[in-house]
Amino acid sequence: MTGSAGRPRWRGVDGILLYDKPLHVSSNQALQRVRRLFQAEKAGHTGSLDPLASGMLPLCFGSATKVCAYLLDSDKVYTARLALGARTSTGDREGEVVETAAVPASLDLEAACARLTGQIRQIPPMYSALKKDGERLYALARRGEEVPREARTVTVHSLAARRLNEVTLELRVHCSKGTYVRTLGEDLALALGTVGHLASLHRDWVAPFRGAPLVTDALLAAAQAAGDGALLGLLQPVEAALPDWPRIDLEPGAAEDIRHGRAVAHPLPPAEAERFVRLHAGATLLALGRIAPGATEVAPIRLLGTAAGVR
Repeated sequence: MTGSAGRPRWRGVDGILLYDKPLHVSSNQALQRVRRLFQAEKAGHTGSLDPLASGMLPLCFGSATKVCAYLLDSDKVYTARLALGARTSTGDREGEVVETAAVPASLDLEAACARLTGQIRQIPPMYSALKKDGERLYALARRGEEVPREARTVTVHSLAARRLNEVTLELRVHCSKGTYVRTLGEDLALALGTVGHLASLHRDWVAPFRGAPLVTDALLAAAQAAGDGALLGLLQPVEAALPDWPRIDLEPGAAEDIRHGRAVAHPLPPAEAERFVRLHAGATLLALGRIAPGATEVAPIRLLGTAAGVR
């Protein structure tokens, strides 16, 4: 459906699409392409994947954009291939080779991976979307500029490697937000006594969507051909992003109070730490709520009021 001059008629669409981002497409290009397909008024993604990376990119539409921040904080799992013997300007195969080194015949992969597991410090690469004085680092890098970057603490929950041939390793990485797998690959190569760069990178899943099927471009095209109902049926409900948040079902009067921003009593036992909950009015996820330590009331922090589909 399009409006004047071929422009799409935007509509209210709510839900999360677990998109299988293809290679050679930026995260924003992927978002805009799929957004136009759904004709969604509001859309956002939950953490960039490089154009040379593929895999799970959760796309949030409508009220789901209000939970994007929680998904940005999620753990992620990647499968990558590390090419040993050559370091590039970008840390992946897109860059120019800037250093070469011999690859040892024998590699102690287990010991090297152990050194990079747990809380580690990483210096973000110049080819990244971080900003310096309002400008993206990758824009500075493309001009040949390099600026100091502060090391950041990230968590590598697990790192495993196996040798595919003399110069190629396959990596499996489970890490926290903010981890640069390109940098991790370079550091692993150094720990093995050589240099390296990523030859490929695939994001297997983003928590809490472990093992969830991905929606490919082919599946999107088939659903579009089958009709709007099939297309909307590919969306996950907003609450799928928050499976560990307790659900509270509200009576009509309490639901009306929440709609007006007022706190209401909750049925959960008091707790010493603050808790975040999902507030439901029947089948509808009405709001996200916060319970202060020891409190007997829950206050709304985000009004939603929708489920997956069109509103």
